[in-house]
Amino acid sequence: MNPLVDETFRQALTLFQAGKTKEAEQAFKKLLRKQPRHVAGLNLLAVLLTQLGRYGEAERYAKLALDENAASDVTFYNYGIILKNLKRPAEALERFDQALAINSTVAETWSNRGVVLGDLKRYADAIGDFDRAIAINPNYADAFYNKGNALAQLRLRDPALGAYERALLLKPNLAKAWCGRGQVLNDLKQYDRAFAAYDKALALNANLAEAWYGRGNLFAELKQYGNAFAAYDTALKIKPDLPYLQGSRLHAKMHLCDWRDLDADIAGVLSAIRKGRPAAVPFSILSIPATAADQRKCAEAYIADKFPSILSKEERREIRTHERIRVAYFSSDFNEHATGHLTAGLFEHHDRSRFEWTAISLGPPRPSGLNNRIKEAFEHYIDTWPKTPSEIAGLVRELDVDIAVDLNGLTLNSSPDIFAARPAPIQVAYLGYPGTTGAGYFDYILADRLVIPETDTDSYTENVVWLPHSYQVNDSKRPIAEHTPTRSQCGLPETGFVFCCFNNTFKITPDVFAVWMGLLRDVPDSVLWLLDADSRASENLRRHAAASEISPERLVFAPRMTSADHLARHRLADLFLDTLHYNAHTTASDALWVGLPVLTCLGSTFAGRVAASLLHATGLYDLATTSLGDYRALALKLARDPAFLRSVKTRLAQNRDTAALFDTRRFARNIEAAYSTMWERYRTGQPPANFAVDPIGGE
Repeated sequence: MNPLVDETFRQALTLFQAGKTKEAEQAFKKLLRKQPRHVAGLNLLAVLLTQLGRYGEAERYAKLALDENAASDVTFYNYGIILKNLKRPAEALERFDQALAINSTVAETWSNRGVVLGDLKRYADAIGDFDRAIAINPNYADAFYNKGNALAQLRLRDPALGAYERALLLKPNLAKAWCGRGQVLNDLKQYDRAFAAYDKALALNANLAEAWYGRGNLFAELKQYGNAFAAYDTALKIKPDLPYLQGSRLHAKMHLCDWRDLDADIAGVLSAIRKGRPAAVPFSILSIPATAADQRKCAEAYIADKFPSILSKEERREIRTHERIRVAYFSSDFNEHATGHLTAGLFEHHDRSRFEWTAISLGPPRPSGLNNRIKEAFEHYIDTWPKTPSEIAGLVRELDVDIAVDLNGLTLNSSPDIFAARPAPIQVAYLGYPGTTGAGYFDYILADRLVIPETDTDSYTENVVWLPHSYQVNDSKRPIAEHTPTRSQCGLPETGFVFCCFNNTFKITPDVFAVWMGLLRDVPDSVLWLLDADSRASENLRRHAAASEISPERLVFAPRMTSADHLARHRLADLFLDTLHYNAHTTASDALWVGLPVLTCLGSTFAGRVAASLLHATGLYDLATTSLGDYRALALKLARDPAFLRSVKTRLAQNRDTAALFDTRRFARNIEAAYSTMWERYRTGQPPANFAVDPIGGE
């Protein structure tokens, strides 16, 4: 033994244990200059550099330690930790396996092996490893916490809460366990308890970015976007690269119509997406000038991270003979929601002689008159809350469903993991989400040739089915209140032209708003009637108007009300002005159903082309412009030429009862033809492919 080397090692170890990282690093490197093959020195320097986040350097010393002693479980373990931090989970798993082959009694090795299995989306296997760690050390709080995370990923919410609670019983100050608990409680819609959990986490660690992000998500779900933005902003300052944070912050900011540094925020999110970083959940980029290719890249990354295919390979189900084709619709919105309002008539018109129809309701039940109507339209209506996605997928297999139609897509309360388990041989994305899911387990997306041109099919992971007329279904029995409120009751002036837009505020962007302000400037005594979705958004829009030298009082805000009453007040407006990157969807159908013309500008993605699709399906092709310049010019002509506006309204009134958009029975026959073609292709062994449905006449 070299006493000088031993003394240098002791000095380095003392400094390391005292937390003097800079001095310890220098001492370990001094040791290794004297004895380059000192295994303990190599190992401890690798550990120190790992603690400092310098993983690349740490790996170099871990490799050298391994070269010197390949029989040390500690060395393999340290190397595994480094690889885990380098986001190389498959290699980390191999190192942990090597460590366990030497010594299988170390709880930390089992627990960290479970963590990397979770990184590899092997959550069930990960839970087994956490259980092994707990069996070795029943007081291992972090193992219970890690187990809670894996259970939460599998949506096993009650067991996840139990694991977090056990971790907190052992270590009450484990802030990250309070954070995990908050996320599960949010998923369970237990908002007060979720806030309490996040508040406890932040009381213990005010710099826990994940807790700020979770708190922001809670506020966003409750539509408290000012509080959501503040929470996201705090998280961003702490941990700018936290997955999905950038996009969520931007989306909350757009809900508030807060356009400070908006171009830079948008550019930052799009740049990160194009570099393959998980910067945004897909829905949050639909209202910004992203391309269809950007949207696909974002969706694919999100699905790969959150909802990868559960099957190692796609397997054809044995084709069973049914008397009728079995179709199941999945939605969390079979109630007073845009999806429910659009689809109720479709469900009532479906053909029961050739198809067997099932509704799979996701999310907590919300009884209402519309919900009752939808229930009565189906042969089978199944409430699944609070079943896990795995349990729901098993139920679908038991029902032997042929075609599963997801009406949620990548929206709030969606469950792509149901479809990741491939419970039905044919899986279809429809209506709820205007873009690609990015998921290879959806075989088809229902569209029309306007929302998805043939030139854009490469931006979709699904095969495209082009329905005739418009992809959007409508209910021809949708009620409109008989009573029309007065202008004064709605806060509108007694005279003057009324422009309106009842889109959500996050769809309003500075470029379109500038056009609107120009119209108010050029049309004396006109007003702009908007949805009062958020008080801060209303304040900001009035401030933007003032900055454009338009009196803020010329912006009038409409409070939310029941669907029938909301439709009735449309009669007071003269022209509906659409937004660009994310059009009016149901809101455009609302206006057209009442007889209010909609003016739109054709966007570059599905979300920005819907209003044009609806106008084409009502015969009002000329109200779908292709540039903001043309949009402004046509809006001005409609506002200044009463006779021209009357002719457009007359045409809409004449078309409403005959146009394809509101012919629910005809739409039902067309979508059923799509389902029949899908099933015939599957039955005859043909793979899914793009195809168009030939229009079927009205009855």
